[in-house]
Amino acid sequence: MHQLTLAEIARGLADKKFSSEELTRALLARINQLDPQINSFISVTEDLAISQARAADARRAAGESGALLGAPIGHKDLFCTQGIRTSCGSKMLDNFKAPYDATVVSKLAEAGAVTLGKTNMDEFAMGSANESSYYGAVKNPWNLEHVPGGSSGGSAAAVAARLLPGATATDTGGSIRQPAALTSLTGLKPTYGRVSRWGMIAYASSLDQAGPLARTAEDCALLLQGMAGFDAKDSTSIDEPVPDYSASLNASLQGLRIGLPKEYFGAGLDPRIADLVQASVKELEKLGAVVKEISLPNMQHAIPAYYVIAPAEASSNLSRFDGVRFGYRCESPVDLTDLYKRSRGEGFGPEVQRRIMVGAYALSAGYYDAYYLQAQKIRRLIKNDFMAAFNDVDVILGPTTPNLAWKIGAKNNDPVAEYLEDVYTITANLAGLPGLSMPAGFVDGLPVGVQLLAPYFHEGRLLNVAYRYQQVTDWHTRAPNGF
Repeated sequence: MHQLTLAEIARGLADKKFSSEELTRALLARINQLDPQINSFISVTEDLAISQARAADARRAAGESGALLGAPIGHKDLFCTQGIRTSCGSKMLDNFKAPYDATVVSKLAEAGAVTLGKTNMDEFAMGSANESSYYGAVKNPWNLEHVPGGSSGGSAAAVAARLLPGATATDTGGSIRQPAALTSLTGLKPTYGRVSRWGMIAYASSLDQAGPLARTAEDCALLLQGMAGFDAKDSTSIDEPVPDYSASLNASLQGLRIGLPKEYFGAGLDPRIADLVQASVKELEKLGAVVKEISLPNMQHAIPAYYVIAPAEASSNLSRFDGVRFGYRCESPVDLTDLYKRSRGEGFGPEVQRRIMVGAYALSAGYYDAYYLQAQKIRRLIKNDFMAAFNDVDVILGPTTPNLAWKIGAKNNDPVAEYLEDVYTITANLAGLPGLSMPAGFVDGLPVGVQLLAPYFHEGRLLNVAYRYQQVTDWHTRAPNGF
């Protein structure tokens, strides 16, 4: 049963081939057996999962139906879950049990999804390798010596290892799409505001967006259907109708205009990845798509702009973790200043401290105009580049990552080298656009992903292109050895 996709699980439950409880118990046993190898879970919620599975079976017995009713999933451990530890991968929140459910959690629970547990992640979602977690590094199921990508590496590794068919994740600078690429999954970052951020512990509020990780575009469509929608509790949520994402999956690609930015194929891109990207383009051309070269001239400024804006927002968001109200508190503080210093110094890991300091510096008097304000201007120029490009093309295609998954620890002493792995993904966050990564092949046994970007609220178009591509390729069906 662990090889079934979400869509296949929905059909199996509807046809009474198995119950949600049977499936849930089988996957929980698999997690207990195999997860020690990859460390993809922080908390396994066995009692909750069995309770939800029994409730889903009862709802089906009463005549109810639904694509996610009884389907097992996991939640990235920054979505608040009532009464369950929500750690954000940090010592700071190791003892925090959320008093409420995030909107994403409650919406999926209402749809009948079964929560198997909370997945490991880079601390406060800061990282591209899932090595900064207080609970230890997550390992890539395709090669246990390599990273799975981050910060949603726990969700990605769990789905890739067939421990569960789908999971929630978040994307601030590529943290859904990059781990999807490095573990041979389909990952979708929706338009900013499409999915509620209420109850999702913030890293950088103007960039963070929740989305699904699964093996296929069809499964991502089902998960996004359950997650998306307006939420009055989230001031950044946009009141836009949610289409039926599954209905348009099989639409023709005849005449679809695909743009290839020339800036994506310069120095820094592994030529073997470039070859697989071109191979995916040829497959889409066979399906009727038309390809043209485009330009995104301000892309070169994206990384410096992002690594000013994101840390600046992080330094503001993380100021609440002070040892006073909740979370980690140091032992025997001598005064209030000592309480603040030691609680934060002991509670936050090195990468989080680094970004807080960079952000605080960029926002400080005398530097705000020179750094933060300039970064916001660049952000606008990047958005304008995309708007101009989408006048000529329907989607933009390119590599998701410039390199293959690297070995665990290989970039620990060079944070900038790790930041550069986000070069193709962060522009979508700066502009607020939807983006998707889909499996496109392997190099030396390690997965490669191709990224698609579309105009605002055109997630359906991304899913359609990925679905049609997955009808003529089999990269998404392959499983890691041993899993």
